[in-house]
Amino acid sequence: MSRELYFLRHGDAGSRDTWSGRDADRPLSAEGAARMEREASAFALLRTSVAVVLTSPLVRARQTAQIVALKLGLQHSLREDDRLSPGFGPSELSAILEDHREPGGLLLVGHEPDFSTVISACIGGGRVECKKGGIARVDLRSPPALSGTLVWLLPPRVLASEP
Repeated sequence: MSRELYFLRHGDAGSRDTWSGRDADRPLSAEGAARMEREASAFALLRTSVAVVLTSPLVRARQTAQIVALKLGLQHSLREDDRLSPGFGPSELSAILEDHREPGGLLLVGHEPDFSTVISACIGGGRVECKKGGIARVDLRSPPALSGTLVWLLPPRVLASEP
């Protein structure tokens, strides 16, 4: 059974150098939040199969997920998952897929370089780069084997462009 996965890197959170708190608490910048609103609207137009939204517990990822879940009408399906914290890898993805067998696509909101590494592993190799606010769709032919195809990778400039 095939499974649609969507990997969304959190929006822009500004510079780490200018943030004085814990990195995990660094929020989206004002521009990052506004841009994510535009991106979420564009993503909603794609009419995906997303049924569940899982997010890293880091503030910037959680804010990104909240914006997108609202635009998709999936606030009730938004869940925080510590496995999407920095350090996320194929074994964490396998565990997430085991825990979320419900039908429909799964939107994961997290971080780099983890997402690029996991996407590459799922598609049999290759260089993938998820920009801040970028989103990729991977269709897993065999979820247990994490074997799939990159269907698309949309950079944020495509999603956030003004009409």
